Parts: sequence; structure tokens; C-alpha cells
Amino acid sequence: MTLVPVKTPWVVKKTFPNYIWDVATNEKVIYLTFDDGPTPDITEWTLNILKTYKAKATFFCIGNNIEKHPDIFQQILKQGHAIGNHTYNHAKGWKTNTANYCKEVDRTQVLINSYTSTQTQQQGHLFRPPYGQIKSKQAKELIASGYKIIMWDVISFDWDKDIPEETCFENVKNNAVNGSIVVFHDSIKASKNMMFALPKVLEYYSNLGYSFKSLKYN
Repeated sequence: MTLVPVKTPWVVKKTFPNYIWDVATNEKVIYLTFDDGPTPDITEWTLNILKTYKAKATFFCIGNNIEKHPDIFQQILKQGHAIGNHTYNHAKGWKTNTANYCKEVDRTQVLINSYTSTQTQQQGHLFRPPYGQIKSKQAKELIASGYKIIMWDVISFDWDKDIPEETCFENVKNNAVNGSIVVFHDSIKASKNMMFALPKVLEYYSNLGYSFKSLKYN
């Protein structure tokens, strides 16, 4: 059983003010994010459903998966979504020394940069630590190197096979508000819950007049 709350408490956000937890806005905008891809079939399905709702999102990609599935990675870019770095091997920050952790991040960023324009690269890099685990020293070094650390306001728990599909949807529906950064996963493990919940989230919030945007560095 995980101790991570669905909605990130304000005290956590205040304790770690150098991380991005949400976007301050009065507009009806939600920022959907997808971790762990690109994954065959699942990422492509995700791209199709986002396109149906004219939604943009941010994909935090694992470097090893980019290398294995470059065609899918390029599809993400071609459809106008933002890309974030999610380390090369889904490293746990708390169990990895800082030098090796930063090497994983930089290795992945080199891969991402090989597919993006110089202008895009100059805008800065988005990074999400796998499991949300990152040491203060790791974060300090990455921020100094130009990375913006993106966490979340709402996490769907789509990877948890012990929760019903409907609960995954309710986790988002009952907690996401203007400017919320919401976490889904385009992974095999999360696919059943994600594929049920994502269309419902898109439909529900679209009917309320919300739009879905990708995250920007600035």
C-alpha cells in the first residue's frame, strides 16, 4: 500500500518550493502528463485519444524506451506534445548516488535533444523524478544545470492494479482544478486503468469548459 496521497498537500508544496506542483492560473486548464513511455500500442492509443479531444499533454519519457521506440517518440513530437526527461532506466533517486543519477538524466537529455530543434533545447528542460524520489543534492545539481523539476498536484494511481478502474477516474475527477498537473502512465502496468480513466477525464472536463495544455519551461 502506498502512502502517497491522491492530491498533493499544500504543506508538501510549501516544503519543496523549487519543484513545480501545479500552474497558478484562473483559466480552466489542466495539464495532463504521462510517465514511462514511449510504449508500443499504449502510447499510440494515448496520442489518438488526446487528438480526439484536441488535447495537448507532456510525456515524461524513459531514455531506454526512446532508444527502443524512436518512431513512437517522434509521433509524440509531431503531434505537438511537450517532452520531459524521466531518467534513462527509471532510476530511484533515493537509492542512486547523485553522480550516477545525474548521468542518467543527462544521457536521456542527449537522446531527447537529438530529436528536437535547437530552439526547443534553448527553452530549457523538464524533468520528473521516477516515483517522485529525488535527493536534495540531486535536485540542486539538476536545477543548476537548467532542469525544471515537475512534480504533480493530482496522481491518478493508474498503475495500482488493486484499485478499480472507476476509482482511477474518480481520483482525478474529485481533485483536479484549474492549473492542476495530473499524472497518468503510458505503460503496460497502468494501461488497463489509464485506458478506462483517460477518456472519461477528457470528456468530463471538456464538458465543463476546460482545455488541456502541455507544460512549458517558462
